[in-house]
Amino acid sequence: MSGRAAANLVVMEDFPARLATFLEDIATRVRAMTVDRISKAVRLSTLGMIAAAFGLMAAIFLFLTVFAALEISLGSDAAAWGVLAGLFLLAGALLWSKRSKD
Repeated sequence: MSGRAAANLVVMEDFPARLATFLEDIATRVRAMTVDRISKAVRLSTLGMIAAAFGLMAAIFLFLTVFAALEISLGSDAAAWGVLAGLFLLAGALLWSKRSKD
C-alpha cells in the first residue's frame, strides 16, 4: 500500500467522527441563534408578569390600608371615600396638566 493510499484510508476512517462533529457544531449554532434567545425572552416576560402581579397586589393593599386609616381617623366611610376621591381628582388634574399637547 502506498503512502497516499494510507493517507486516504486514515481520512476515510476519520470521516464519521468529523461528520458527527460538524453536525453537532451546526446544531449548536442553530440552537444559540433560536432557542437560547427565546428562552431569555420567555424568562424575562414571566418574571415581568410576576412582578406586575405583585405590584398590583401591593397597590391594592396600600389603597385598602389608606382607606381603613382614613375611615378610622374620620369616623365614617363616606368621609374616607370623599377624601380618596379628592386625592384621585387632584392626581388626575396633575396628570392632565402634564400631558403632551400635540
